[in-house]
Amino acid sequence: MLKAMDIMTTEPITLAPDEDIPSAVKTMLEKRINGAPVVENGKVVGVLTQGDLVAQQKKLSLPSFFTLLDGIFPLSSMADLDQEMQKITALSVKDAMTSPALTVGPETGIDELAAIMSNKKMYTLPVVDDGELVGVVGKEDVLRTLMGEQ
Repeated sequence: MLKAMDIMTTEPITLAPDEDIPSAVKTMLEKRINGAPVVENGKVVGVLTQGDLVAQQKKLSLPSFFTLLDGIFPLSSMADLDQEMQKITALSVKDAMTSPALTVGPETGIDELAAIMSNKKMYTLPVVDDGELVGVVGKEDVLRTLMGEQ
């Protein structure tokens, strides 16, 4: 069975947490990538995806409340609202990225990679070995295996 090390991109494009959003968008569009690991001091601290960037364009959905015995209770978490606000108003990669990063190891099987991508809706997976970024697996890497390419 194929593993992450068999299909990963071994020289991934990375972003820095303090990089501004316009330059990150430019990099992703020019390199035609869906996402990139965010690396600080040699460690993967997050992943910035096109989905994170598209989220900046949406309207803020205010939480619904209900009242009971003169008390007001939110129907959704205020932490979710804070996170949504941070993404919408992000000026730097660290404010827009998904963190902590969901990473895989080089020995992770393609079946597990596919399960993570479909269940977690995370299509850019940094491959980390002994704490060091060694590659990245994207959905296109997994799809290429369907055509017999590696």
